[in-house]
Amino acid sequence: MLSTFGDSLALLTSVEAILTLILGTMLGIILGALPGIGSTVAVAIILPFTLGMSQAPAVLLLLAVYAGSVYGGSISAILINTPGTPQSAATTFDGYPMAQRGEAGRALGWATMASVAGGIVSVLLLILAAPQLARLALNFGPIETFGLLLLGLTCIVAVSSGDMIKGLIAGALGLLLAMVGGDPITGTPRFTFGDFRLIAGFDLLAIVIGVFALSEVLLRVSEKLSGTAEFVSFKGIVLPRLAEWKGRLKGLAKSIALGCGIGVLPGTGAATAAFVSYAEARRSSPNSGNFGKGEPDGIIASEGANNAVTGGALVPTMALGIPGDAVTAVMLATLTLHGITPGVRLMQDNPTLIGAIFAGLMVINLLLLPLGMLASAMAAPLLRMREAFMLTAITLLCFVGVYFVRGNPFDLWVMVAAGISGFILRRQGFPMAPLVIGMVLGPTLEMTLRQGLIITNGSFGAFFASPIAATLIVIAIATLCWPLLSAARGRFRSRRGA
Repeated sequence: MLSTFGDSLALLTSVEAILTLILGTMLGIILGALPGIGSTVAVAIILPFTLGMSQAPAVLLLLAVYAGSVYGGSISAILINTPGTPQSAATTFDGYPMAQRGEAGRALGWATMASVAGGIVSVLLLILAAPQLARLALNFGPIETFGLLLLGLTCIVAVSSGDMIKGLIAGALGLLLAMVGGDPITGTPRFTFGDFRLIAGFDLLAIVIGVFALSEVLLRVSEKLSGTAEFVSFKGIVLPRLAEWKGRLKGLAKSIALGCGIGVLPGTGAATAAFVSYAEARRSSPNSGNFGKGEPDGIIASEGANNAVTGGALVPTMALGIPGDAVTAVMLATLTLHGITPGVRLMQDNPTLIGAIFAGLMVINLLLLPLGMLASAMAAPLLRMREAFMLTAITLLCFVGVYFVRGNPFDLWVMVAAGISGFILRRQGFPMAPLVIGMVLGPTLEMTLRQGLIITNGSFGAFFASPIAATLIVIAIATLCWPLLSAARGRFRSRRGA
């Protein structure tokens, strides 16, 4: 690839490529910040426009929209407690509480720096270790992936806001919602009650927007009646000083490593990485007691991981022709449409193009800093609108965004039902994050479990024959049981002291 570096640089520095990088990144940030659009939809919207472009600018445009949208979701997550993309849902846990304290600029500053760092490291990983990571990903079959996702479900314990029972109930509800629709193996309808509209299951985006955005609107309306609601103030991004990173760099490095590693595994995605990283940060951070109250470590964990996925997810896409998530599935289609065959010979057959893509992705992540500051500053006038107008605008964005994904009016009813249910559950103290975690991880968890049982002839014990799966399952069980054991030990000591 070094021999074709000059040709790759020439591709990247053309006027068309430069404009593509800037406009694509800006467009991605804006689309990602709009509740309900999401990375997959944003990339899908742009895909038709690439058909008249040459290979390098076409792929770079989609990569710019992809990376920009992943970061853009944090803007609405922090400013209005509405994740623009599902992978930004974990950012609301600490980002919005910081904004409520009048620190919206600082919260976005942490998110921006973590996003840029995660993106840059993931590109370096993609450049330096793509062949090795592709071989590692081949070791993860259904059984190993099941162990990883089971470990991811223990995030429910970490984000249950101190009430583990309510968190587990919400998580179980999310898993139940994920099971609605056709059986992933046999196709048999489940929990559809004879309604054909439920054959495809509930749309994840409709549920996420409902339980976060619509329920937030309903909560604001109910609080406004008592005169307690108030929108956050925001005057622009405030980047953290170097001294403020003391003690946080380790957490950033860990979240980036988790994002890169999870991104490499086919079928996982940025949402899984964000929740797993957040749970690990809450477990290991010296400021774990502040999580959920506006702790920067929580924002760093979520944003560092979900942006690190962008480079990692391209490893199986380019090296194996296996998409790492839904967005890279669209990317795979783009490569094919432009006559590029992903797989083991991609780098050998297209060294100039691949060099331009790697360098372009690095530039895109660097552009997140200035363009992110510009895009977030554009949101300030919106936040100075009257509260009634803002609530109306959020509601309209939710309806438009959810309908745009599949053009299915039924999804709007699902979103409304999720919003009302989320409002009721939140008023009763149930956290919504576990519900979303259950829905995000549930389908893949079930699929890998069923595939693993088929491979092992129905033997659960055979899952422990895989060292990787056994280690992950044991860690998951220990993580889930530890809070219960700690509580029991505390009660025992209290009785003994009495």
